[in-house]
Amino acid sequence: MKIALIGYGKMGHIIEKIAKERGHEIVSIIDMHNPEDFDSDAFRSSDVAIEFTIPSVAAANVLKCFEAGVPVVSGTTAWTDRLPEMKHLCAEGKGTLLWASNFSIGVNIFMALNRYLTRMMNAFPQYTPHLVETHHIHKLDHPSGTAVTLAENLIEESDRISSWAEPEEGNTIGEDVLEIDHIRSGEVPGIHTIDWESEQDSISITHSAKSREGFAMGAVLAAEWLAGKSGFRTIGEMYSEIINSSK
Repeated sequence: MKIALIGYGKMGHIIEKIAKERGHEIVSIIDMHNPEDFDSDAFRSSDVAIEFTIPSVAAANVLKCFEAGVPVVSGTTAWTDRLPEMKHLCAEGKGTLLWASNFSIGVNIFMALNRYLTRMMNAFPQYTPHLVETHHIHKLDHPSGTAVTLAENLIEESDRISSWAEPEEGNTIGEDVLEIDHIRSGEVPGIHTIDWESEQDSISITHSAKSREGFAMGAVLAAEWLAGKSGFRTIGEMYSEIINSSK
């Protein structure tokens, strides 16, 4: 499979390594120094593009992929306000996109556990949830995209939690609000913990990434899965298909 990389930082280099190990060809690498290559024959020849950049350019990058007729996997977070626009274009047949806040296999299993535990907790109102995310000092946005997805999934499944907030923003943390705290420390790839606290005890589930390779492997798997498909696709669809095919 021919893959184009958009963004060539640490993640881009790891994705390149894993893609080559899996027998794929990297036909185009685009970063801030050569945006004109979106118009190149090499980029248009790719079966799928993998985009890991920054929020301020992610939407424009995805639109350039649409214009070139290249399906795109995007792992850039903090630009979800533009996703409705992208979904609309995909529905009109003008592009193919799979966006996720986290492609890690482990994180997506963790997200399923979060949903299941939240449904269980609807029967036990004495437990209150709290979410903490920890990342490296270079990550400027907060909460992380993964934390937001976890929070939104929890809210969807909960009978009593209706929103989330970060306490340092001056938001009032009411009984129906999920509090999200963030920590920036060293070179931590990513740790997400959801606690359910009562006066008697606490229950915690945690996902701790050991390196960026888990995210990169998931992105390459997503690219393999997306090739040949159309429309707006989700990581949930992908993992559901993988799980069902293994039964």
